[in-house]
Amino acid sequence: MRAADQDGLAAKGKEIAESGKHEPPPEGARLLDELLSTIERYVAFPDDHAAVSAALWITATHALPAFECAPRMVITSPLKRCGKTRLLDMIEGTCHGPLASANATVAAIFRSIGEQHPRTLIIDEADTLFGNKKVAEQNEDLRALLNAGHQRGRPALRCVGPHQIPTEFSTFAMAAIAGIGTMPDTITDRAVNISLRRRSSGEKVSKFRARRDGSILEGLRVQLAAWAAECMDELSKSEPKMPVEDRAADTWEPLIAVADAAGGDWPQRARVACKALVDQAEGADEDGSLSTKLLTDVRTVFAEWGQSFIASADLVSSLRKLDESPWQDFDMTARKLAQRLKPYGVSSERNSTGNVRGYRPESFRDVFARYLADHPSDPSDPSETRLEQQIPFDASEVSDGSKCQTDLSVRQETAAQRPFLTLLTDSDGIRLEDGSAATAFTPPTGPGRCNDCGCHIGTQGHKPDCPANKGVVS
Repeated sequence: MRAADQDGLAAKGKEIAESGKHEPPPEGARLLDELLSTIERYVAFPDDHAAVSAALWITATHALPAFECAPRMVITSPLKRCGKTRLLDMIEGTCHGPLASANATVAAIFRSIGEQHPRTLIIDEADTLFGNKKVAEQNEDLRALLNAGHQRGRPALRCVGPHQIPTEFSTFAMAAIAGIGTMPDTITDRAVNISLRRRSSGEKVSKFRARRDGSILEGLRVQLAAWAAECMDELSKSEPKMPVEDRAADTWEPLIAVADAAGGDWPQRARVACKALVDQAEGADEDGSLSTKLLTDVRTVFAEWGQSFIASADLVSSLRKLDESPWQDFDMTARKLAQRLKPYGVSSERNSTGNVRGYRPESFRDVFARYLADHPSDPSDPSETRLEQQIPFDASEVSDGSKCQTDLSVRQETAAQRPFLTLLTDSDGIRLEDGSAATAFTPPTGPGRCNDCGCHIGTQGHKPDCPANKGVVS
């Protein structure tokens, strides 16, 4: 709200107060106040912004024909028993045309939405649909429907009937989605996002019983529908000034338009709630990106170390030294690292001697598989780390920089390699497994090596049968 408008409202309020007259709130504001009071009676919201946005979203479902965007409402919590289902009960009891879609197929959903005034989708326990990558892939059609239905003119095309006639079905509809944890970012980016928390001992709410309290919600639904019908033309022409931009503005525009039409203090409350929740959602996106970055960097450190255990202090030090890493700026410590890894179920443990706490790569195996893209070398298997990949296959390096053959009997040799590997066991005269004679042994040469046995004298001495051991100096 502009400063001039605020001054005007303040002057009008002062005039009314001095005259002793109190104007009743507009009908829309009164309805929104009553709706807000009712849902707050049964749901413990984390703040006023969440409650205000829920009341506005419910009201917007009754005026959806006036809008070009159908905002989603995503209700999440870190754990169960935080009030998500109860808030969905409030939405189902007061919104326009609730359509609960538990176990419904995507085809059944878009055939049930409707055209003129679409019904309101209600999806509970969405974490069972999008909770991990494997499950989410199985529900990709539902996610696509929720994404497309945010805007008008994005129908689903299906072949219908025995002649398989291509037919368009509307996807445009409001949708309330509740679940534990996080939802797909393509959905939250199109949503009013509310994060609920478990009630404290001091937060009290009334018990909701549909048989007893359902009539209260139904009465509100009827009043909201009648008010929205009267304001439909006004809402369809509304172009409210938005406190946010881009897709967030598209998503919140129906709610701000409803608040402006309702009047009272709702226009200001709506804009404050809009800015607060959008900023909160952007902060959550940034934290999510940082979490993925942390997992990626931890995997990199394990690959570079190539060990089965890294002390917490060493892991933190390595993370802070990575190029283009944010962990130096975040002043990463062992405690902060543990806090960031806790949501993934990864915690530090003691080493074999019990005197140092740290992390093992196998503790991250499932986390890496769920949240990160495939990596050419999985550090959860120490045998495949970068350090061990650098070990020479058929030669070792000694102090003079030359190569020395090594015993490879521990490796799986091929038939073509077997004659050369056998020569490492002794000198001439060896018979191979197929009965053929091995070729003569040719000793390696180089500075400091014996001309007869090929060993580096300073580091390896001589072979037992070398002439040097019999007094014959090479």
